[in-house]
Amino acid sequence: MPVLNSVYRHREAGHLLTDLDAYREAGGFRALSSAVADMEPDDLLYVFHRSGLRGRGGAGFPMGRKASFLPKDSRLAKYVVCNADESEPGTFKDREIMEMNPFQLIEGITLAGYAIGAERGYIYIRGEYEHQARILDEAIRQARAAGYIGRGILRSQVDFDVTLYRGAGAYICGEETGLLESLEGKRGQPRLKPPFPAVAGLYSSPTLINNVETLSALPPIVERGADWYAALGPEKSPGTKIFSVSGHVQRPGNYEVILGETTLRELIELAGGVREGRRVKAVWVGGSSVPVLGEQHLDTPLDYESLNAVGTFLGSGGCIVMDDSGCIVRSTLRLATFYRHESCGKCSPCREGTTWMEKILQRIVDGEGRIEDIELLESLFGRISGKVLCALADGAVAPIKSALHMFRDDFVRAAEQGAPRPDPMLPATAAS
Repeated sequence: MPVLNSVYRHREAGHLLTDLDAYREAGGFRALSSAVADMEPDDLLYVFHRSGLRGRGGAGFPMGRKASFLPKDSRLAKYVVCNADESEPGTFKDREIMEMNPFQLIEGITLAGYAIGAERGYIYIRGEYEHQARILDEAIRQARAAGYIGRGILRSQVDFDVTLYRGAGAYICGEETGLLESLEGKRGQPRLKPPFPAVAGLYSSPTLINNVETLSALPPIVERGADWYAALGPEKSPGTKIFSVSGHVQRPGNYEVILGETTLRELIELAGGVREGRRVKAVWVGGSSVPVLGEQHLDTPLDYESLNAVGTFLGSGGCIVMDDSGCIVRSTLRLATFYRHESCGKCSPCREGTTWMEKILQRIVDGEGRIEDIELLESLFGRISGKVLCALADGAVAPIKSALHMFRDDFVRAAEQGAPRPDPMLPATAAS
């Protein structure tokens, strides 16, 4: 049974869960009430661990293990930080959760805070999400007034409050240490690791960082039990995942599926499929920063291990679909431009490498390229990936490198003749 799709059921019924009474009527805050009344923090951590929930922000690291890394004997304050800086192209699931069901996120971050012994949580929201920020602000106010957050939550000895912090629209602040720097009022740039945030995070204190979808999954896990969640999907990839499907599909939107039980082809069909007479050409299944897949991969099950086996990643679940009307070379250039623009410039391999990748691809698209440019482009990959502080450079290289490998003939043709111009009457993909 899906975990988060109650948002859509209530929306179809004509009302949203942005009102506290509506959320409680749907079963909201029962998990938090039972956890505070009947469970010790370590018991709650064990529920997280046993459920097998993996972080839904991109890396897929087990949430329970991540929470257990925080030192128990530290005298420093502990913090929970929700990464709501949803900036990955093609990804818009967290936006809809915050807009339609903000209290589930508040309940989830409070459960995480109680489990690790934190008294303060922060939601770092993308600067462009002004509407969602207003909704969260009001939800936090209502939850605090009702005693679900603040001092002595639910008339207990547990203190935990939530603060909303708005970013300024920088992609790099989606990287957890860049987010922490920004949250501290500094320039958003990645930190050298180690130390990791679990040991020295916000204000150099132990910090748990998870994204919106991950934290929103905690209330149903606590209420229904870890074994219920672990039984959904494969052993190593349990639970559900929301995929944001966009591009050349007829019903773009968010679709929640049980991992491992749905193939990429079935997900695209859920979104209405591509237009009649067209075929799928390319899919960035986990957001723009993952290696691209082709039509031959459509029967791949959607779970971490199966996608890894075909050379890509589940990532953030931002599934961008391109049919055979699209130009892979132009789309790859568009992604190169994005990552060049969003590089914070701290690491020279990323700063200079993303600039050169964009210049070479632009030359090819403009019909001024040479076959040697493809080899020059390939020679850059090893000088960028793995040579920097964060994953932005790897994310910039992955879609370009994989597109060159899978659609080399298209790049050769573009280098010789220039890239075909897109039809202005056709819908664009998020990558074009």
